[in-house]
Amino acid sequence: QVQLVESGGGLVQAGGSLRLSCAASVHTFSTYTMGWFRQTPGKEREFVAAISWTGTSTYYADSVKGRFTISRDNAKNTVYLQMSSLKSEDTAAYYCAAKYLSMATMRAHDYAYWGQGTQVTVSS
Repeated sequence: QVQLVESGGGLVQAGGSLRLSCAASVHTFSTYTMGWFRQTPGKEREFVAAISWTGTSTYYADSVKGRFTISRDNAKNTVYLQMSSLKSEDTAAYYCAAKYLSMATMRAHDYAYWGQGTQVTVSS
């Protein structure tokens, strides 16, 4: 069982930055591909970014490419999402997700484990 806990959300002005963290409670964190998704009320969960279990491959949604950076520290069992040049349309609940020893995908249902989410609100 993998437990994921996100932190770092909050209120920020447009153009600002935030860094989200996701701490995983699992002994074999380095064998999990990690992803970030986001969701607004009434909409489906949307892929944001993913990183391979080795950390050597990263993937981004077109809407965040060049503004967001996903990274991981396997020694700390943590994955990060650095968000810069934030826009009002980035406002959402952000969720961390994990899938075991498989390639990163953009489909939420491919990920077996989820955190509880952290709210990011960007004011314009």
